[in-house]
Amino acid sequence: MAAESATEEALTSGRRMAHPLALAYFALALALLLVIAGVAIFGHASDGNPAARLDLGPRPQKTVQVKKPVPKAAQAPAASLPETPPQQATAPEPALPPDLVPDKITKPVYAGNQLIADPALIEETDEGPLPRIADDGRTPMAAYAPATAADMRPRIAIVISGLGISAKDTAAAIQQLPAGVTLAFAPYADDVQRWVGQARATGHEVLIEIPMEPYDFPDSDPGPHTLRSGSSEQANEDKLTWALTRFTGYAGVTNLLGSRFLSDQDSLAPVMTFLQRRGLLFFDNGAAARSVAPDIARTLNAPYVGSSTAIDTIQTGMEIDKRLSELEDRARATGAAAGSGFLYPVTVDRVVNWAKGLSGRGFVLVPASAIAAPAKRN
Repeated sequence: MAAESATEEALTSGRRMAHPLALAYFALALALLLVIAGVAIFGHASDGNPAARLDLGPRPQKTVQVKKPVPKAAQAPAASLPETPPQQATAPEPALPPDLVPDKITKPVYAGNQLIADPALIEETDEGPLPRIADDGRTPMAAYAPATAADMRPRIAIVISGLGISAKDTAAAIQQLPAGVTLAFAPYADDVQRWVGQARATGHEVLIEIPMEPYDFPDSDPGPHTLRSGSSEQANEDKLTWALTRFTGYAGVTNLLGSRFLSDQDSLAPVMTFLQRRGLLFFDNGAAARSVAPDIARTLNAPYVGSSTAIDTIQTGMEIDKRLSELEDRARATGAAAGSGFLYPVTVDRVVNWAKGLSGRGFVLVPASAIAAPAKRN
């Protein structure tokens, strides 16, 4: 009886527990049905909001058109913003003057009314036309020097060197500098004869630069035809002849560098003798502090002019003006003075400005040959 009573009690207890459980299942099922019905009617609650989704299925292939970048060179620049900034226009190189001197000189040749070649003053050589004293005694210095009026005022000569290398600077110097300024041309440019013709046509006296050895050679190198101290007399004469045959129309020569060569008596004396016998002026530009050229010129009675002032050792307008003023002082004290300069734009500018008031200050600007002592023919 006790066993039956226990069994009945257990069954009764199980029925009591199953009834609430069934109710819970029924409630859960009903809730799920309500959720499904809501989704069907209203959609997902997350629609319209950011959501992360993991898609494990195969992704469909999507065609993407890629726009290639256009190279800058092919892009059309905007009207208001050009691709590259506009550059300033550069002045073209000046046109060469006409070639007035023929290869074979058979008659006098003039640039304007100025003589630039005369067969009577030329010895034809394999190198080219070499100047000489004419049979009637005329010298190239006298024939190719501009005429100067007699004037008792102190005389000043200015020689500007370095012409013939830069066409632009050469043209500017010829056009801007007053005719009384002597112009010295380097012998290396192929077209130098053309520029000499233009310089003579505008009234300038012309010199030719002779490359000579400086103390710091070869750090400073005047070129392949440099006259060298210690070279044989014949070797230096050959180099000198090469330079002298580059063009015609010059009244004399000046040194291109040459501090060492001009200080060497044994090397310089044969060169100055050669020039004196050819009727040419020697202008010493003052490159050598211990130049022996004045002593040799006096011994030979050769036409010579020495620069007392290098006007543009310091290339500023103030310093050049100061040197030009010193040149006036020297001319006032001695009656004549010569200065030398290079083809720097600032030098040309200051000489042009200085020369404008020179006559009013009591001086006259003359070519270098005008203050050279006349030489006797040996």
